[in-house]
Amino acid sequence: MKLTVLDEPPLEFSGGARHIDPRHGIADYGPADATNTAVRTIRAGIVGTPAAIQGLRRWLDRCRQPIPAKDSRLGNLFVPFPGFDTAAGFRSTLIWDSRLERPIRERDLKQLAGLPPQKAVHTAVELYAAELEALDEEPGCDVVIIARPDDLPERSKPEPDPEAPWRKAASQDPIDDFRALLKATAMRFSRPIQIIRRTTWDPAFKPAGADKPRLQDEATRAWNLHTALYYKAGGVPWRLPREPSDLSSCYVGVTFYRSPDNTVLHTSVAQVFNQRGDGVIVRGAPAKVSRNDRQPHLARTDAQKLLTDALSRYRSEHRHLPARVVLHKTSSYTEDELVGFRAAADSADIDTLELLWLPGSDPARLFRSAHHPPLRGTMLTLDANRHILYTRGSVPYYGTYPGMYIPSPMPFRMVDTESSPEVLGSELLALTKMNWNQTQLDAREPITLRTADRVGEILRYLGPQDRPQGRYAFYM
Repeated sequence: MKLTVLDEPPLEFSGGARHIDPRHGIADYGPADATNTAVRTIRAGIVGTPAAIQGLRRWLDRCRQPIPAKDSRLGNLFVPFPGFDTAAGFRSTLIWDSRLERPIRERDLKQLAGLPPQKAVHTAVELYAAELEALDEEPGCDVVIIARPDDLPERSKPEPDPEAPWRKAASQDPIDDFRALLKATAMRFSRPIQIIRRTTWDPAFKPAGADKPRLQDEATRAWNLHTALYYKAGGVPWRLPREPSDLSSCYVGVTFYRSPDNTVLHTSVAQVFNQRGDGVIVRGAPAKVSRNDRQPHLARTDAQKLLTDALSRYRSEHRHLPARVVLHKTSSYTEDELVGFRAAADSADIDTLELLWLPGSDPARLFRSAHHPPLRGTMLTLDANRHILYTRGSVPYYGTYPGMYIPSPMPFRMVDTESSPEVLGSELLALTKMNWNQTQLDAREPITLRTADRVGEILRYLGPQDRPQGRYAFYM
């Protein structure tokens, strides 16, 4: 066994400046695609009740000015929001246009309360989709903000088996997920959507029949929302740095999801990411659960086609192919899958293909003789191929462990690799920071698997002939 503590990977911001924390990097240097002369204007549409539209606009207008950080001794963890303005932070501004506001009558949403929960969700999606269709005909809209209905039934999400996350237990009260169903329905439109709950702009609001939700502080909410809006409008908040000697790499996440009736096991692939942070989405063929290891696997031809399609979509998006492909998969690899993935890489003249298995859990744990858990970046090598990596843990830069529960490490197995465990572990650690839905530096999963899981939640609502959008912005 061997214990290693990996350095916190830096991120790249405007002018090539680097910082380990997304918020400090944007506040100090500006987003990665910012220049000294260009100003990004984001034309945002809004769909919701008239009261929600006005409330959202008031709060977003407030966010044009700086918002102080939470009062805390942890100054690096709680960061002031610099204001969404052309002179600071994102160097950008939101533009409102009454033609891009699509109100939904309050009484139409109130009628949802009298419907069965499943019917209420589908009716709500139909109401919002009708307004999105009208917005799609308006020129100049970059992203659409959705004010989620206040009292819409929530889908109960049973806990997946950590050893086999594709085994989804049936919900006792099956209700389709409003977020995933609306995003799937909105695939036919040209602008990504951002769904926002009322508690984001109105922290005093308490949903009916629920305890008051635990909210992030206002500055953190502003950071997270504006980062997502900036990315969905085509911006690059930050990127992974690339040294001149590094091969151009892309990372592919493969995970599995079921159809809504739980009868068909599909595969979902997220074709991500180059160092710029661009993601391309490809849907794969049906998978089968093996009787030998009870894990889902692909046939040889399906594995080859999956990676071939992913590389083809990557090339059409970026006008070139990477020299190196790293594949992250949530189930082990069969010999057929190995042959299929290698054949796809060989036919595309990929110099290097590295295959990692990322199981859901591992029984190995580490403990520190201190009040806080192991440091983020702690990697335990159990043998030549088996490793666990603490992507969540104590963060020296924050001066604390910024979590509520005891962190569990992320295991990874080296199946067919050329890089060292330290290099692959550092890449996994860096990829946990490529999540534009949050700006804290310590997400647990690499964006490859988080993306694939999010994609699967949405693709399960698309029919076989429905063409999914390619950009990751439509899924986050």
